[in-house]
Amino acid sequence: MHSDILLETRGLWAGYGGKPVLQGVDMQVRAGEIVAVIGRNGVGKSTLMKSLIGLLPADRGTIDFKGQSLAKLAAHKRARLGIGYVPQGRDVFPRMSVEENLAVGLSISGSSSQAVFEEVYGHFPILAERRNQRAGTMSGGQQQQLAIGRVLVGKPSLILLDEPSEGIQPSIVMDIARLSVDLNRKTGVSIVLVEQNIDMIKAMAQRCYVMDKGRITATLTPEMLEDRETVRRYLAV
Repeated sequence: MHSDILLETRGLWAGYGGKPVLQGVDMQVRAGEIVAVIGRNGVGKSTLMKSLIGLLPADRGTIDFKGQSLAKLAAHKRARLGIGYVPQGRDVFPRMSVEENLAVGLSISGSSSQAVFEEVYGHFPILAERRNQRAGTMSGGQQQQLAIGRVLVGKPSLILLDEPSEGIQPSIVMDIARLSVDLNRKTGVSIVLVEQNIDMIKAMAQRCYVMDKGRITATLTPEMLEDRETVRRYLAV
């Protein structure tokens, strides 16, 4: 593995109940890179994310992170190595306040709470304004920022975003994209996002993997991402 490669999978197979979904996924993510994974519904994108974080065991193949095999590591141990996961639907704790949600991530970082909170608030000012508000009363876009902030408390070097635009008003989607790109530029954190929203993909991704039938079938360059029709073709249901 080259020194600048943060995450690499080789021949990754995984599925449910003995039925394979991923069928030999090969991918690489470099340090500081934002990579999108796109494709039609049902081709294995979310299964890939769950396999990377450890919620779904690999049947075959390898996952290496910072040169270390993740094969036998549980999800919480992968998080402590520096992988943050924002699941589809965000999964914030609705009855807890913003700050209480952020506190959930403190066991990962080992840092003093207030210092870490203020850092997150610097990236997402709306969370500072709403720090005492129950998460369940916030908008979808604000909850998405909170979900990302909760991951940031753990000081990750890689964030996995599964369908970050889902359930968010179109006018707010690009705000989430802009904030994520700004976070990448300021901290150097790598991001892998599974997404269907063409505008969000174009705004965030530096490179793009295309999935079909459980495999990576193409890689789109930044120039190719500028062509909406090219991206749309790979997203077509």
